[in-house]
Amino acid sequence: MKIAIGADHAGFAAKEEIKTVIKALGHAVIDQGTTGEASVDYPDFAEKVARAVVSGEADRGVLLCGTGIGMSIAANKVLGIRAAVIGDEKTAALSRQHNDANIFCAGSRVTPVVKIAESLKVWLETPFEGGRHQNRVGKISAIEKNR
Repeated sequence: MKIAIGADHAGFAAKEEIKTVIKALGHAVIDQGTTGEASVDYPDFAEKVARAVVSGEADRGVLLCGTGIGMSIAANKVLGIRAAVIGDEKTAALSRQHNDANIFCAGSRVTPVVKIAESLKVWLETPFEGGRHQNRVGKISAIEKNR
C-alpha cells in the first residue's frame, strides 16, 4: 500500500519514527510534512493527507499531532474521509473492521511511539468486515452528500 503521512510540530518526531515502521512493513510512504519542530497549523497537513487518500494518490493515511483529535476533526471535513483517533490495538482493529477507517490519527503527547507503531501495524493489517457494517458506512457517506 501507499501510505500518506503528515504531522504538525507536536507529531514531527513520531512521524519520522513511524515512517520507518511503515517502510519495514513493506509499504510506500508519501510524506506530506511537516519538516521540523517549528510551530505549524495541523489542519494544513490533515488536508494534504486527506486529499491524497481521496484522490487515490495514497491508499490510506496517517496523521500525528499532540492528541490526534485536531487532525481527525480536520481530516474528516474532506468528503470521503473516515479518520479515527487510535490509542491501542483494539481501537485500531475496530476502526478498520467496523468503520472502514482510511486515516489513522494518533497523539504523540498522549501515546508512546512504540504503542502508536503497534496499533498502526494492526490497523494496516485489518480488513473491513463489510456486511452489516457496510450499511452503516453507507449512511456516513449519505450524510456527507447531504451537507
